[in-house]
Amino acid sequence: MKTRILAAVVLLPLLLLIVLAAPKIFTAILFGVMAAIAAYELLQNTRLMTHPRLSIYSMVCAFWCALWSGLGIGYGWLLLGILIFWVVLFAEMMRDMEKITFSHVALCVAAGVVIPLLFSSLVRLHAMEKGRFYILLPFVMAFMSDTGAYFAGLNFGKHKLAPTISPKKTVEGVVGGVLAAILGVVIYGLILNVFFDMTVNFLYAFAYGALGAVAGVFGDLCFSVIKRQTGIKDYGNLIPGHGGILDRFDSMMVVGPLAEVLMLILPLAV
Repeated sequence: MKTRILAAVVLLPLLLLIVLAAPKIFTAILFGVMAAIAAYELLQNTRLMTHPRLSIYSMVCAFWCALWSGLGIGYGWLLLGILIFWVVLFAEMMRDMEKITFSHVALCVAAGVVIPLLFSSLVRLHAMEKGRFYILLPFVMAFMSDTGAYFAGLNFGKHKLAPTISPKKTVEGVVGGVLAAILGVVIYGLILNVFFDMTVNFLYAFAYGALGAVAGVFGDLCFSVIKRQTGIKDYGNLIPGHGGILDRFDSMMVVGPLAEVLMLILPLAV
């Protein structure tokens, strides 16, 4: 626990410094590296992939998806990268179709395209006008949800939510997480309104908090079930006390894209 807290104390301010103070391209590069590591964790650390070259291709494509999200260039460049990735994967399968199956290709597409595009929603939020404020939203939603769920589950948890996937999660914890996330987003909205003179829709804030909390639980369960099926405890040991990128940012794979969608159709603050 001490290692876990110390790592969070050191790494969280560093992440916020890069996101809030550094040029936006640094955020894209940072999340590109994280997406590439996540692809490696999903393919190699789970032993789902036994072909090193396919993992390397997936890592490169994952980095490109995140980098594209921050470069502000046309959709055609993203499509070109994915097309090249697709051609290379199928060329490998045609070269050795006894060992490389379509299941391997589909797994690589998940690791190299789907997950990175979901994860890099944080980069696209950051690239928006006033994006330095928007990128904090998913973190507020996820952190407050986790905190509320922990304390509610600890004090009131009786009914298991998904005992075979995540034994510690309870229905009461989820309810506590939803309430805490709503409170967190409302407080963040007040900060934006009072200190940064932004117009905040507080009705939307309730929706952000509630949906964000549920999305966070679902994202966590998504990657927990993969760990259960592959028999691993953590995706990696990159972050002391926390595991790998997919262990620490699993909920963000759903909370981040949700925040981006909500900002596009129901903007919290302008």
